[in-house]
Amino acid sequence: MLLNAVYSHRNPQQCKRDVCGFPLRAMKSVSERENKDIWWSQKRKQRSVYYIRIFSRQMEMMLSAQTSVGRVLMILVFLLNIGTLIIYFIDLIEAEQLPYSLPARVIYVDKFFNAFFVFYFGLRFVGADDKLRFWLELNSLVDFFTIPPVFVSALLRKNCFGLRFLRALRLLDLPRILQILRITKDDYSIRLSKLFAMFISTWLTAAGFIHLVENNGDPWVQPVNSQHITYFRCMYLVMVTMSTVGYGDVVVQTALGRTFIFFFIIGGLVLFANLIPEVLEIVQSRRGYKSCYEVVSGKNYIVVCGNVTLKSVTTFLKDFLLQDKGNVCTEILFLGESLPSLELEAVFKCYSPYATFFYGSALNSEDLKRVRMESANACLILADVCSPEPYTEDISNIMRVLSVKNHCPKTRVILQIIQSRNKVYLPNIPNWDWKMGDSIICFAELKLGFMAQSCLVPGLSTLLTSLFIGKENAETKRKHLKDKMLLGDKDYRVMALQLSNDFAGMTFMEVCRLCFVKLNLILLGIELQFGSRGESAILINPSPQIKLCRNTMGFFIAHSLGEVKRAHFYCRVCHSDIQDPEQIEKCQCGSKPSPKTFSEKMKFYGESLVLDGQPAKLRSLSILPPQRFVDGDPHAQEEESSSVSLYLTGRFHWCDAVPLHEALLSCENQAVLYLQDHILVCVFGDANSPLIGLQDFVMPLRATNLLYHELKDIVLLGPLEYLQREWKFIQNFPKLWLFSGSALSCADLKAVNVQDCAACVILSSNTPISNNPSLVDTESILATLNVRSMEVKLSSSSLDAVFGAGALGNQSEPRYKRIPITTELKFSPNARFINEAPRSSSDIAEEDLLSPTAAPAGAIFSDGFLNSLLSMTYYNHHILALLQALVTSRTSPELEQLEEEDRRLSRSLDNVVQNPYQVRCKLALLPLSERWLSGGMEDSFGDIYCKALDTFGILCFGLYRLTEEPNPFKNRFVIARPASDLKMLPTDLLFSIVPFNIATEDL
Repeated sequence: MLLNAVYSHRNPQQCKRDVCGFPLRAMKSVSERENKDIWWSQKRKQRSVYYIRIFSRQMEMMLSAQTSVGRVLMILVFLLNIGTLIIYFIDLIEAEQLPYSLPARVIYVDKFFNAFFVFYFGLRFVGADDKLRFWLELNSLVDFFTIPPVFVSALLRKNCFGLRFLRALRLLDLPRILQILRITKDDYSIRLSKLFAMFISTWLTAAGFIHLVENNGDPWVQPVNSQHITYFRCMYLVMVTMSTVGYGDVVVQTALGRTFIFFFIIGGLVLFANLIPEVLEIVQSRRGYKSCYEVVSGKNYIVVCGNVTLKSVTTFLKDFLLQDKGNVCTEILFLGESLPSLELEAVFKCYSPYATFFYGSALNSEDLKRVRMESANACLILADVCSPEPYTEDISNIMRVLSVKNHCPKTRVILQIIQSRNKVYLPNIPNWDWKMGDSIICFAELKLGFMAQSCLVPGLSTLLTSLFIGKENAETKRKHLKDKMLLGDKDYRVMALQLSNDFAGMTFMEVCRLCFVKLNLILLGIELQFGSRGESAILINPSPQIKLCRNTMGFFIAHSLGEVKRAHFYCRVCHSDIQDPEQIEKCQCGSKPSPKTFSEKMKFYGESLVLDGQPAKLRSLSILPPQRFVDGDPHAQEEESSSVSLYLTGRFHWCDAVPLHEALLSCENQAVLYLQDHILVCVFGDANSPLIGLQDFVMPLRATNLLYHELKDIVLLGPLEYLQREWKFIQNFPKLWLFSGSALSCADLKAVNVQDCAACVILSSNTPISNNPSLVDTESILATLNVRSMEVKLSSSSLDAVFGAGALGNQSEPRYKRIPITTELKFSPNARFINEAPRSSSDIAEEDLLSPTAAPAGAIFSDGFLNSLLSMTYYNHHILALLQALVTSRTSPELEQLEEEDRRLSRSLDNVVQNPYQVRCKLALLPLSERWLSGGMEDSFGDIYCKALDTFGILCFGLYRLTEEPNPFKNRFVIARPASDLKMLPTDLLFSIVPFNIATEDL
């Protein structure tokens, strides 16, 4: 207190001094100087650390050959290593001839080389991140044991070999040097250089060690047990040891040498046994699979790329040869992105006359040049259907298409893809042309389309498979039939050929009847050209308003191409009186009338359309007037269809987006109690599984060729976390419901009235986690058995209502109400787990399990047969377009694109009905009613065919007949293209193509 008072009365100048008498300003300057020194010292430290880091980074980049100086330094070090290794060999030769003389110039050159190695060693040490680990690196150990002997030799003026042979280990840097020099670019040359460097360095190092210990002897043995052996004899000994030959002409005498040989035999055996065969394999594969294809004039060939595996190649070759009927005139070049396995090599050797493998990628233009893609007839791209990532698989194949089209724009491309939503990328690819034959085979679209149509037309998938894809095994069917000649011996297929120009000006029904009666052919549809740009559309049983023009393509059901040629050669002048169709051949007459031109026909069609009336041929009470596609009773459906319109192109029934919660059913919801005659879709999936693409399943069931009141309710049963992912793609389709549950639960199946459903479909999206193919369909198999257990035994009072009178057979046999089940199997042999073959057919072979008679329990669908479409499309892409029109209810891609453009411009649906090319028929399974029969019970298929065509405009092309008793489940089998004289039974059902404006339930 006293001091403070004293200081307070002092002069302000005096107050600036401290207690000890020093001025405060001086103290402040000292503290500032100290702080400044500390700051500068920290700054210097930071700067030094910064420069050290910069230096270390530059050294690291230089030593790793990231800079031009680093690359030059690495190459220089490698060359100097080779040089000092050569000097070592020179020293060995001179030491054997003149044991104690060495030219001074060689010593100085070697000394200079090793001095540079010391400098490089210091650079590596400075640039090393881990200093301790640096001392244990292979290159560091080589320097430790090779640099000192050179300086010792220079000081003593005599040879001091030491461990200088370890310089051979630096040959391991050869592959990296070759990559830096751009000498090795591909995988083949890089692998070969690594194997070569490893083998040579090991060989030379082992020979140097044996030479050292054998010429010096064991250091603990007296007298010395050494032997004089040259370095090259040591190399010979090492090679003989590695090859396990062991001639015994050169042996080691020292204990160190024998110990080394003992361990070297083990390592050398592994090295020689693995590296040498691998080198030979690389060289052979390079020579065999990296060659160029030599084009032979007049010889056709195709290129197959994508998923080239053992399974895909085997399936493709089998289908391709089946399509070619054994007369192979087209060579197949497989372009695989990985070398073939031993099993795949065996397949190529078996098919060597017409199948060749080339190692490469369709994404590489050099590989496309090697296989001469520009001269190939077509490029076929295979997809891996079982891929866990279907989107990635599709995008990879689309990129292959882009690569092929950029390299050779005129090459035809046939592509397999898994998901239909990825098709939108392909029309955007330059040079993609539908008219040139470029085609897309979408597995999801066709598979789900088949299964959807099977819900409306049971047995259709079996019928179309036999007609479009493969040969139907008639022998298996005959095991269940007493009448062995019922099916005949012919294998009918769908074939396409240009119709005779004499049919120009006729309606389709007129041509169809003439072909059936006169030529014994069933005509399904035509491909008609329209528009100024040559667009075409597939028309199946088209309207009578459309008349045929010249050069029209027809689609027939026939046994052979020779039968189809009857329609191509038909002449009204020369063949009108011929009764036997076998006599119809090409004529040379010149009296054929000249029909109208195409433009005149199109003008005539536009003037002759009468949309308010109805065709003269269609005379039936069941025919409904055309009403802009959404037909039926307007008063009964006014409220229900008020919010339902048509999709932009008019091909599908459409409605406003339905929120998920409104479409979600539950056990408490009263709407579930009224489910009747609906389609139940059981789905397995989770939040991470790939999407099935339920849109492809729903669209054929909501096509506008079905009247609105004919649409069946669709109930999707599955996990809600999966269904909500699919809902955004199907929320605009009417009569669609969701139920959160599982088909493995009987309670959930009862909740959705599975006993009263019209059809049940089981789909699975889960990726198989087991390598055993028999376990990939576990959920689908168990769900099928679970649904089958819900089938009820019918009472005698309800038998007539279900099966009809007179069709019951033995009343003492138990009868069951079968739930129509369609199960998707990813591995077709798993059908044996759900098949219930009759006892009398226990001798059915396992490969026949997918036939209709061997699988009476329900439809089994495996998409393996879709691989056959690739070969079929190559020979005739029109067949694929017809199958897509039948299954998916879609027209040609060109017509769909034009329709969508027109609708966007007009924003009106008035033109939908006015275009006769958009009027599409529907598939149906029709019973034989009284109006189909002539009055007697001896009607044949030919009589029914003509009656249905003339009276209703309905085209029949197949038969669905009950199998013989005992048949408690009322199972049926398919007859594709029945014989004209085949007698009909009252219980027969007809596969038919019905005009869109006919109500099938009234027929």
